[in-house]
Amino acid sequence: MEPLSMSDPLPFLRRLFDRAVEVADPMRSLRHALPPKPEGRLVVVGAGKASARMAEAVEAEYGPCEGVVITRYGYARPCQGIEIIEAAHPVPDTAGVEGTRQMLALLQSLGENDTVLALISGGASALLLQPAGDISLPEKQAINQALLASGAPIGQMNTVRKHLSRVKGGQLAAAAYPARMLALLISDVPGDDPTMIGSGPTVGDASTPADARAILQKNGIALPGSVQKVLTGPCQVIAPGDERLTRVENVIYAAPSQSLEAAAELARLEGIDVRMLGDALEGEARDVAATQASEALRLQQEMTAGAPPILLLSGGELTVTRTGDGIGGPNAEFALALALALRGAPGIHAIACDTDGVDGAAEVAGAVIGPETLAKGPDAADALRCNDAHGFFDRIGGQVITGPTLTNVNDFRAILIEPAQT
Repeated sequence: MEPLSMSDPLPFLRRLFDRAVEVADPMRSLRHALPPKPEGRLVVVGAGKASARMAEAVEAEYGPCEGVVITRYGYARPCQGIEIIEAAHPVPDTAGVEGTRQMLALLQSLGENDTVLALISGGASALLLQPAGDISLPEKQAINQALLASGAPIGQMNTVRKHLSRVKGGQLAAAAYPARMLALLISDVPGDDPTMIGSGPTVGDASTPADARAILQKNGIALPGSVQKVLTGPCQVIAPGDERLTRVENVIYAAPSQSLEAAAELARLEGIDVRMLGDALEGEARDVAATQASEALRLQQEMTAGAPPILLLSGGELTVTRTGDGIGGPNAEFALALALALRGAPGIHAIACDTDGVDGAAEVAGAVIGPETLAKGPDAADALRCNDAHGFFDRIGGQVITGPTLTNVNDFRAILIEPAQT
């Protein structure tokens, strides 16, 4: 391991992020969760940004398999038997609709002696798509875009998605009944709630159409007639005690806490004092940034000369309420708001990235900041005001670009604090 150079901490912070991604790579982690290959017919289905990599890992253990998996454009992996379909994320498209149709047709051919292996990761909410009732794809897209712009927490977004779908909220598992199903999940949601991972296609849910309707109304989202009809009709989401879920086992095999701890171990080897702020933080990105900046400044004031650096680590899923027309995302907006709150304080550097390599709708994982960030970009406050964090970091060279990471365990944030005297 290269020694930590405090003259340039940013490469070290990037190593921490890369380590967090590495331990969540399905090719490294999934085989430990796989049982022996089942006897009889085995069908593999899945959806999410990590799902193609998960399918690749399954076939590395089992050999060629039958199945259909839907992933984001650019996230496909070579598989021997499993068909990989690419579709749009975060706003769904017709490829997702067609892929989901193929998946459901495959499941409907199964019997009680067959086995389904379901591979679910973050991103499945948009990629696994079969609108309920008479809801059209453009109507579903409009609702999705409005929710993304509203700043609604991920839990609320997924509640709405379930009740506007024929596959989410346990309905994918119900479609496979009476076959056995093992669902392997990568968590990208605060608290690792399986009902929220990919909107819970293999997990029962107790929410109601009225809950979804209230969320949309609270956020001022207009409801077309087709959506109103679905949300005032009978509940299609599968209740937790439904018989069709009795043959399903859901296993979360990779989670944000594991990735944060791996990064913490790497930092401790360098003699750094690691402080965990939590792996399930939620809230408006700029507000969380202000809170963490205050904590970083407080800790720095208490540090003595020669004290070991302190590292603040956190995960979770922050949100951005869009009021401007810039290019932003929760990690870049967190980083920009953090830089503004720190006001160029010497000795404090940070990284904020999404472990799937995509922050918001931008093909950028996130950003890094340091004491010089504001001096490089005097328009920082204007950029934050119009939600143009990615544009700002692009102009000053502060973006973190990874390309597809093939996994997804949510956001990764690290703030490195050195004594002010150094």
